[in-house]
Amino acid sequence: MQRGLPMQPTVVLLKEGTDTSQGKPQLLSNISACLAISETLASTLGPRGMDKLIVNERGEAQITNDGATILKLLDIVHPAARTLVDIARAQDAEVGDGTTSVVLLAAQLLKEVRGYIEEGVSPHIILKGFRKAAELAIEHIKSVQITVDKSNPEQFRSLLLKCASTSMSSKLIHSEKPFFSNMVVEAVQCLDQEDLNENLIGVKKIPGGGMQDSLLVKGVAFKKTFTYAGAEQQPKAFRNPLILSLNVELELKAEKDNAEVRVEHVSDYQAIVDAEWEIIYRKLEAIEKTGAKVVLSKLPIGDLATQWFADRDIFCAGRVAADDLQRVVQAVGGSIQSTCSDIKREHLGTCGYFEERQIGGERYNLFTECPKAKTCTLILRGGAEQFIEEVERSLHDAIMVVKRAVKNGDIVAGGGAIEMDLSSRIRKHALSIPGKLQLVMIAFAKALEVIPRQICDNAGLDTTDVLNKLRMKHANGEQYYGVDVDGPEGIRNNLDAFVWEPSLVKVNAINSATEAACLILSVDETVRAPQSEAQNPGPRAPPGAAQQALRGRGRGMPRR
Repeated sequence: MQRGLPMQPTVVLLKEGTDTSQGKPQLLSNISACLAISETLASTLGPRGMDKLIVNERGEAQITNDGATILKLLDIVHPAARTLVDIARAQDAEVGDGTTSVVLLAAQLLKEVRGYIEEGVSPHIILKGFRKAAELAIEHIKSVQITVDKSNPEQFRSLLLKCASTSMSSKLIHSEKPFFSNMVVEAVQCLDQEDLNENLIGVKKIPGGGMQDSLLVKGVAFKKTFTYAGAEQQPKAFRNPLILSLNVELELKAEKDNAEVRVEHVSDYQAIVDAEWEIIYRKLEAIEKTGAKVVLSKLPIGDLATQWFADRDIFCAGRVAADDLQRVVQAVGGSIQSTCSDIKREHLGTCGYFEERQIGGERYNLFTECPKAKTCTLILRGGAEQFIEEVERSLHDAIMVVKRAVKNGDIVAGGGAIEMDLSSRIRKHALSIPGKLQLVMIAFAKALEVIPRQICDNAGLDTTDVLNKLRMKHANGEQYYGVDVDGPEGIRNNLDAFVWEPSLVKVNAINSATEAACLILSVDETVRAPQSEAQNPGPRAPPGAAQQALRGRGRGMPRR
């Protein structure tokens, strides 16, 4: 009689309800999720890209075609697809432009090798091929990039204008490219050229008017703050005023708010009130002695102080936002004072001209002709609120691109030219490599063509015809040829047509896309913990909280 096999004990390893999926189907499912994201973004690429209208749960609408913004607004829950959201954010933070390209490239790399995964090729061979191809691509970009001579200011400025207008050509403001390119380049050139902190470029949005009414203030502009009676009697314009920035409250406080004082005689109470007035008058007189004509404070300036300044022809503004005050100090010099005593001349700033001016429906305080200006303000106008927000996002991308071009003046031809060049180089190199790596590198070369292909699709051109022409040009060594969405041929020399991009944008995009594709290909199992039964339980109470809550209940509360 045959003996039965020993019973295998059941091993429970994971919590009940945990979802695990592994192996090839899991890898293919992750690739499909990434392709779904890239299909959403694909139509926004290039100068003829479409915009997306995204409405959040509160019913607020945003219109944008910026890849990073779209992915941020879409609440993506698939864990593998979230990798693409991260690379778009990293590209936006590091370079500012190329966020859509980097997502499309990563998804296309996965799409090209999907067939090999289904046929059972090991993911490690694919990873090795991708990394080798990315290395080759970056070496090639560094060998063909053109360095612009910074010693010639005119030539360098024209390079920055070209880079800014290339960045804007796919945005909502492409019809006003010359106007906004000029504004962006001037804004970046206002900054400290060593530090280039883009946070010192303030952006103020005022609905109404046309796009051409937008202006660049070489200095600081901020919206008029809340003021008390007496503010209208203050002068609204000064030539070469001294400017004092404070972090001091110039307001009479009601005694009952701040202190408890026991008095026995009315005269004692009067003495306290007199002391209050004495303190504020002493502060005001100390400010007047400094000779300042414009007084700004982060904290409130009360009605008494406002009227007092008005009588002495001094302009004051309280409750100025911290970042605005910081930019004022950067522009006019001096420093923010937290006391009114012992203020010396070096603590004060100055500017050529200060005025309060009506812009649209708002009143703005403008500080211009600043001697130490390392900051500026963009005042954006436009019809709808969403439109102005999209203009701000487009200008942010352009500012980041110009900033990168200032830091390293290396450029490559845009409009799909550099991608086609890299594709033909990697293809040629792959033919010299035996084995499966050759197939992987050819897949990488093919994936790079997604950028010019998508630009053609979005512009309504015949994609096959344009790509065949480009392949022929690049095979003959004409490496600057890219897509032309306007001309009859569909292709042109994009270096001569001034479609330029900082090479850093491309290097970063290829690095990030390759890393993301490798990360997704190296995951073969997903373990998802079960959802908690109770939806969003609140934070746990600290120990001893219950006893504290019950203390005093049932017996009389102690008298104070």
